Formats: sequence, structure tokens, C-alpha cells
Amino acid sequence: MRLSVLIPVYNEAATVTAALERVLGVHYPCDVEVVVVDDGSTDGTVALLDALDDPRARLVRHPTNRGKGAAIRTAAAAATGDYLIICDADLEYAPEEIPRLLAPVLAGEATVVYGTRSFGSSTAFSFWYVLGNKAVTMYANIAFDCWISDLETCFKLLPLGLYRELDVKSAGFGMEAEITGKLLRRGIRPYEVPISYRARTREEGKKLTWKDGVEALWILSRERLAKPAPATTKGRADEKPYLGG
Repeated sequence: MRLSVLIPVYNEAATVTAALERVLGVHYPCDVEVVVVDDGSTDGTVALLDALDDPRARLVRHPTNRGKGAAIRTAAAAATGDYLIICDADLEYAPEEIPRLLAPVLAGEATVVYGTRSFGSSTAFSFWYVLGNKAVTMYANIAFDCWISDLETCFKLLPLGLYRELDVKSAGFGMEAEITGKLLRRGIRPYEVPISYRARTREEGKKLTWKDGVEALWILSRERLAKPAPATTKGRADEKPYLGG
């Protein structure tokens, strides 16, 4: 198995070097590649990425900012792994926990794995941020008659071939809701693994706003009403991992 770690970067000069060092320093239980997409950064991030020197890492650039979803789409097109995981460069998530998400896949217990956050008092950005996340997640649970804990988590591990089949169009943060909506519409329920989380403040560079929550609700509604998609696999313990193709 080969894992592609996809890292979208936009104006993360304060954290990108440390983030890449930590991602590349993880002891993975499989072969790994890191695909970094600079999404039109203007704050010095480009110079820091030019210093990236590791045979496992590749850098792709967008000349202008196009959004997280567009950056992930570019990264997935360049990836060569069997599975992918998204890892932001802001250090809100701990790259050292990626093997925790890989474990149920390697054990043949799951196909799609989400790292779910608990939002403890010392890690939450604000009351409204947590409430918004829970509201969007609850809406997805009601709309698709399922139970997931954290729709907006960045840590989404799934087969690269499956991600490409989903054909995610959202250019911005709406890609999180679109991925989940399309998975749920196919009958695929993510296997959930608890992870740690440290939210940034606005001053530290937090980019999500209430508008992203509204967009997520619209995308979930659109996916719920869309023509039913063929189920691929639900990732149950008795099913083999889906490898795309």
C-alpha cells in the first residue's frame, strides 16, 4: 500500500516548515508520498517551500489562489498512491496521528476513515465555531439517516480512486461537505477514529467563516437530492478495502 499525503497551502509561512517536517518525520506503516500544493500564497510561503528537499515530497503551484478544494483536486491528480489523506499546513491537526487512521484500513476493517475531534475547552476556536460544526454534522445525519461525529474534519482517509470517482467540484472549504455528502449518498459510512485538535484564532490565521457553514448546508442538500449514486462499499469490518480503478 502507498499513501499520498495531500497538503494544501495558502499563506502559511508561520507554520508550513514545521508542518512539513512533522509530516515527513512520521513513522508510517507503509510507503508514503507527500504532495504539496501552494495555492497562490503571497506571504513568503513560496520561498519556504522552495527549500523543501525530500525525495518523498513534490510541490505543485497555483499561480493564483483558487481555494482548498481546488488545491486538493490538483494534488489528487498528481498523486500516485492507493490511498490519500488530507493534512492542512496550519498544525491544527497532529500529523503523528495519521498512522492511527491507517490502522483499520491495513487491518481490513475499513475503507474510509475520518479522524474525529472532541472539541475540548482548550482546543475549540469559539462556541459558535463548534456549534456550527455540530449543526452541519447533525444536518448530514438527518438528511442521510446516518450517524457521523465530525463532517468537517480535515483528516479524511480514503482510496485515491474513490476520491477521483466522487469528482469533487467545490473550490473552497465546501469540499469537506461535498466529499461527505457524496460518500453518504453512495451508502459509504466512514469509520471514525478519535484525534487531537488545536484550533487557531483569527489572529493566527483561521480562515473558516459562517458563510462556509451555510455553503456546507447547501451542498449537503444538493447531494441529498441528487440522483442516487451506485454504492461501492460501506467499509464494514467484513469487507475488503476499495482500491479504486
